[in-house]
Parts: sequence; structure tokens; C-alpha cells
Amino acid sequence: MLNDGYVYSEQVGGRGESTVALYLARKYRHSPLSEWQARCARGEVRVDGAVVDGEGSLRPGQRLSWHRPPWDEPDAPQAFGVAYEDAHLLAVIKPSGLPTLPSGGFLQNTLLHRVRARWPGADALHRLGRATSGLVLFSLSRAAAAGMSRSWREGAVEKHYRALSSGSAVQDRYEISAPIGCVPHPLLGWVHGADPAGKPSASTALVLERRQGQTLFDVQIHTGRPEQVRIHLAFIGHPLVGDPVFAPGGRPREDGPGLPGDGGYLLHAESLGFEHPVSGERLLLRAPPPGELQPAT
Repeated sequence: MLNDGYVYSEQVGGRGESTVALYLARKYRHSPLSEWQARCARGEVRVDGAVVDGEGSLRPGQRLSWHRPPWDEPDAPQAFGVAYEDAHLLAVIKPSGLPTLPSGGFLQNTLLHRVRARWPGADALHRLGRATSGLVLFSLSRAAAAGMSRSWREGAVEKHYRALSSGSAVQDRYEISAPIGCVPHPLLGWVHGADPAGKPSASTALVLERRQGQTLFDVQIHTGRPEQVRIHLAFIGHPLVGDPVFAPGGRPREDGPGLPGDGGYLLHAESLGFEHPVSGERLLLRAPPPGELQPAT
């Protein structure tokens, strides 16, 4: 699908001067310096609104933008279910393979774009990884956005996931408190992972079923760090089956690590429990897990 293109914009941080192309290549390592130079030569890059050739100096505080021309997006599932809707909140069931928000090569093949086609004012209150299926909550009013933001911040939203992990768990219950921060990644420079210097993180993992060489977990996350379920289960020695990124210990694999958006694993956001930000009613929303994430008995 050819989209409409997009403008990526930022205010330059850091200290000292750099050339425009070198700054972009160092910060956005998905493209080499030669490609950023070519984009500048095509007139796609601007500084403070003026087209630049990439060789001029770039100073902290300037406004840098890349006017990416339309591109063919990767295919992604388009259908989603609706779990709850009122004048303030919307909960939808995202399929695996559909990104929640624009990122990487995805712009219009995203859940946000699909939802806004029906509810133009909807804003995503959180996100799931592209390969993760399940509940995503959207605000439809300012009151809901403010109230739910407060609930997320105060840890008042109960979140449960289903996950299929490698290895047979020894314990029936795990309380996991590994901090999550930025760790080295050979392709991206860094990704989130288990890091003693990272932010406090807490999860509870309960065994639902042991299979041959695998364990089906219910995971309740008490904090909302990026990739928390994947990192915490890997930290205790049970990375998700087929996870291309995280190895036991909760850090990137050394044997050809994949990218965070790559799929191949089974993870499902099963339930959200919280007080409605406007009515105060207690809500418990559920998205039935796919068959592979349901116990056999």
C-alpha cells in the first residue's frame, strides 16, 4: 500500500556542532551515512524550514525535519474487534502483526490509523508490540485521557497477559523485579532489556500449563516498561518461544539478534481492569486468547 508520506521532525539536542547528514546517520542507524546524504541531495531534509545539502553545520536547538516521500508499506492485518465502547473510552482487540502506532516502515497500516477512520478523535492510551495481540485502550474525550493517564501513572490499571515460553518452569509462581533500561544492540545501538541501572519494574508470572519443553504463563505486569513481559520472562530463563530478540537473562541474543518489531512469538494482552475515569464504574475488559495460548484442559 502506497501511503501519503510523512514528516519526521525534532529539535536538535546535544552539545557542539555536526554536519546534518552525520548527525542523522549517528542517531538513526537504520540507514547508513550514504543514504542520509542521498536524502539530503534529493531535498528531503530541512533545517529550520530550509532545504539543506547535508554538509552544512547543525547546532543544538535547531529544528530538523525529514520529509519522507510516499512509500509502499509492508502488509499487515486490517481487522480488529471492539471489546468496549462508550462516549469516553474505546477498547479494541488488536491482531498480531498490526502495529499499534506509526513506526519504522509503518504509517497507515497501523491500529491507530484504522481506529481513527471510525473514531476520528481517538488517542491510544498505551501500545502493544506489533506481534502482540489483545486489548488496546483508546480515549475518546479529554476527561477520559486525563483520568486514564493518571490511572496508568499510579499503577491503578490491572494488566494480564498470556505468554508461551521456552523451557519447563520449576516454580508455579515468579515475582520478577528486574530493572529495565537501555542495553547494547549490535544493529540498533540499543534496545530495552534487563539492566541493573534501569527503571524499577515488577511482574508476577503464574504457570497455567507445562507442555513438552514449554510453559504457558499468565503474567500480570505491575509497571509498564517497554517489552516488559518478554524481558522479564527471559530474565528468569524462559524467553518466549520464537522470540528473535531476548535470550535467557533478559538481554539481546548474541547469535544473530533480531529487531524488537520482529514476530515469531505468542503474546496476548488478555485483560484490563480499572475504574472508569468518568463514571467511576469498575471495568474488567477481556480479549479471549488465541487457541495456542489456552490450556489443553
